[in-house]
Amino acid sequence: MRILVLGLTGYLGGHVADHLRALPGVRVLGGGRSAAAEVGIDLATDRTDQLAKALASAAPDAVVNCAGATGGDAVTLAEVNSRGPAVLCAALRDAAPTARLVHLGSAAEYGPGTRDVDVAESAATRPVTPYGATKLAGTVTVTASGLDTVVLRVGNPVGPGAPPAGLPGRIAGLLREAGGDPDAVIRLGDLSAHRDFVDARDVARAAARAATAPAPLPRVLNIGGGQAVPVRDLVRALARIAGFRGRIEEKGGGSVRSGDVSWQCSDITSAADALDWRPSYSLDESLSALWAAVTEPAGQEREGDRTP
Repeated sequence: MRILVLGLTGYLGGHVADHLRALPGVRVLGGGRSAAAEVGIDLATDRTDQLAKALASAAPDAVVNCAGATGGDAVTLAEVNSRGPAVLCAALRDAAPTARLVHLGSAAEYGPGTRDVDVAESAATRPVTPYGATKLAGTVTVTASGLDTVVLRVGNPVGPGAPPAGLPGRIAGLLREAGGDPDAVIRLGDLSAHRDFVDARDVARAAARAATAPAPLPRVLNIGGGQAVPVRDLVRALARIAGFRGRIEEKGGGSVRSGDVSWQCSDITSAADALDWRPSYSLDESLSALWAAVTEPAGQEREGDRTP
């Protein structure tokens, strides 16, 4: 089975490719803008005919789209998160109409949650940021394409390799800089929000199962930890794992998204039913792997997946 992974050099894309490579009978093709990509693809700028030509040469049985932008201005977000899936679907329709498309969406598409209520795939989508809105536009395009598709709405990824653009990766970097200084002070914004964290390796396992499942799948599946975790608890747990001896201060004034979305928790029942998938890593295990990756010697290989 030939599986094309777009966004291969990104955080989730790297984990997805690693997991797929470990499966028997699967050949992984990397697609993206970097020199390391076997298939040169830029979803933000490629024309449909250019992309169709690249897809035809790759001849994939499935495509996993991990390409996406989490930061930048609204134009950048729209180019990658909205235009990207649209041109990809158009090109697949021309070049590989029977290939399954697994598209990574985001729980940010739901917008504000209700405390103590798990959000199912049938819930209303009310994103409050350009990121969430552009991801939702991509999801709508994929699910309405008429192709064999499934969108995995991913919660807040955590685990080895977490980038500094996200909270877990940023905190890990600050803790590494602080070292063992007992007088170190890390000043953060409001940490009162609750988030649904999921290990990137579990996301990879879900994407692999979605790409290789023999039967048609639901249009959207939530992929999360299934628990609303106080962000404050995550920060304290990571500090404990790092052996941090200093002080953490909350100064308020967190991000707009944290203020508008104070509660986030996904109902992951459908993923269990459709993919026989459940999270396999605890939050402590994810944070320990994140810290180990941050502190390991340069060049050491990233920890692989636990289960096929």
